[in-house]
Amino acid sequence: MALEQDSAQGGVVEGDESRRMLIIYGSETGNSEESASDIECMARRLHFHTLLEEMNNVELRDLLRYSLVVFVVSTTGQGDLPKNARNFWKRLLRKRLPQGCLRRLKFTTFGLGDSSYIQYNWAARKLHKRLEQLGASEFMPRGEADERHEDGVDGTFLPWCLTLQTFLEKNYPLPPNLSPIPLDVQLPHRITLELATPDGAMDCKDNMASDHDIPGVELDGDAALFSHVDNTPLQTKTLKLENTLSATAIDVDTQNKLLARASNLNANSWRGGVDTLDRPNVLRDSPTKYGLEDSTALTGDQVEDDSLLHIPGSWVAMVDSNVRLTPESHWQDVRKLSLIFNYSAHESNERQPLPGDTAVIYPKNFPQDVEALIDLMHWGEVADEPIRHVVPGTELACQTPKNCYPRSDYTLRNLLTDNYDITCIPRRQFFFQIASYTKDPTHKQRLRDFADPRRSDEFYDYTSRPRRSILEILQDFPSVRIPYQHVPGIFPTIRGREYSIASPAGRVANYNCLGIDLVVALVKYKTVLRKTRQGLCSRYIAALKPGQKINLSFTSNPVPKVLLKKNKPIIAIATGTGIAPIRALLHHRAPVSNWKDNETLLFFGGRNAKADFFFREEYEELGIKVITAFSRDQPAKCYVQDRIKENYKLVCEFMQKGCAVLLCGSSGKMPECVRASLYDAMCLGGLAENPDQAKTHLHESLIYWEEVW
Repeated sequence: MALEQDSAQGGVVEGDESRRMLIIYGSETGNSEESASDIECMARRLHFHTLLEEMNNVELRDLLRYSLVVFVVSTTGQGDLPKNARNFWKRLLRKRLPQGCLRRLKFTTFGLGDSSYIQYNWAARKLHKRLEQLGASEFMPRGEADERHEDGVDGTFLPWCLTLQTFLEKNYPLPPNLSPIPLDVQLPHRITLELATPDGAMDCKDNMASDHDIPGVELDGDAALFSHVDNTPLQTKTLKLENTLSATAIDVDTQNKLLARASNLNANSWRGGVDTLDRPNVLRDSPTKYGLEDSTALTGDQVEDDSLLHIPGSWVAMVDSNVRLTPESHWQDVRKLSLIFNYSAHESNERQPLPGDTAVIYPKNFPQDVEALIDLMHWGEVADEPIRHVVPGTELACQTPKNCYPRSDYTLRNLLTDNYDITCIPRRQFFFQIASYTKDPTHKQRLRDFADPRRSDEFYDYTSRPRRSILEILQDFPSVRIPYQHVPGIFPTIRGREYSIASPAGRVANYNCLGIDLVVALVKYKTVLRKTRQGLCSRYIAALKPGQKINLSFTSNPVPKVLLKKNKPIIAIATGTGIAPIRALLHHRAPVSNWKDNETLLFFGGRNAKADFFFREEYEELGIKVITAFSRDQPAKCYVQDRIKENYKLVCEFMQKGCAVLLCGSSGKMPECVRASLYDAMCLGGLAENPDQAKTHLHESLIYWEEVW
């Protein structure tokens, strides 16, 4: 598709073709997109005309329309590019591309990766190499971020971004009469919200006046609260009754307003009566206040099941069961979530999910959190009004941010429930933004301090270490008042969470549909502040009940096809919920396998056998040899890497048969330790003379598949 320039620039140098920058990203979980957005904001402050876009939305010819192009890409799977960058990558690999076709392109790349993977930052590296093969030239050295850095991605990204800024300031100086946009000046928003009717935008005052249709008289929202069941005596005392004021006591502010009614008799003189007068209550309050059930009697989180979103590529799934696998007394809540769905590969032009693929669940915010934010920001009057996304300064309506798929005829409350993440840990840019919405000088300065890259320790101690959410931060700074119109530019969109499928997609008895299992370790813990924290999707999954419907999609990451063959020997290594993709593979092979001929060796690790030995009975039924390592069941801790070295003869026996090796579980030190133990086992068993030789043999002569998170 041809790209169009962004209209919400503010302060660009008109007519200067050298100040055109394209920032494109490939992102799976949103980290690369956020980093690309930070780069784009920096460039806009230097008065560059910028465009931020997904890689898949960019054609190769579009690259040549910009003086500078910045690629930001993460590495996923087995060294792959993210899903929203793969079509672009395919276009780059076309054989018919002429040599030197990108010789006018000046580019730089920034990669995001995890050094615990063997294919660390492969996506950025092979993208960089291919661009140079096509004649493009690098205008600044590539940057690479490692999630294992002590400061996370920011540990590398912030210095690299500062270097990029210095390069731009030096090589693309501004005219003498133009200065960079200061950090305390807010950039124009690309997409905003406005109240809407079928005929277009309107404000709240017009909406209220249209209900009673009495020219020159405006309903008084405070007056309507007089008879409201939630009123406190103190609130009632502040209202003025129409029969207590003489004509001379009615001042300019109240002469055109209907004051609080003293009785139903007074209200009957107005068209629509009591219902008309109480209309502002409905506009302002949560509809749950008017339910017949006592809302205060509700305990725990609940998920509505009647508001599925139209997410492209997703399916409607029904919860068949939601079973806890760990004992109630265990510190961690691990669930087996069974879902059924009417999946037609023919209709979707996609295959059925295979072992290794992931299921994507789309969580929602909970009503009590949404209500807390609405109250905090004083959005009550507009929360339940029809609303729409718009592009400022244009007639373009219904434009939504990436990954935002609202309901039809949505309200602000709907958006905050379904689409915008209000409980995530914010990035540094968030503090810059909300500092513009407070008049409290102390709060403003403190927010800017947190946003200052030179104060990374303070930022980390306030956000990441205690896991403070956006909602909690806004509660800490109550002077901040974000206009509801700016919600799309302040709050990130809720992204789907991926979980490895733990079973083959098979027909479900009594249903003409498919079913899958997911194994999910719910994120719930206490921080250094002794506050309980729970992940958004974990909280959502914990609240799901059988029979409820959810949105579900799939991401392709299948195991190598040879592993599906019934006679392929396998060494599988899993820790905790890493057993999920391995279980899917084992059951996929089971119906067509003779287990006496098909050798499978499973190393499984956890904290203790009583709580963490998931699917123990199934391994016995399938005839799989299992070697366990439960670190807390004996005085000396024991891990899977220790069991691998202890059983080096058996490991080498499988490798001599040309087995495949699968490793699944948590990222970090575990994958490195397991790989090292495999190298040691090969040396002890005589398959290699040293670890380097063993490494070459494992990754070049055998099939090695790794899925860690």
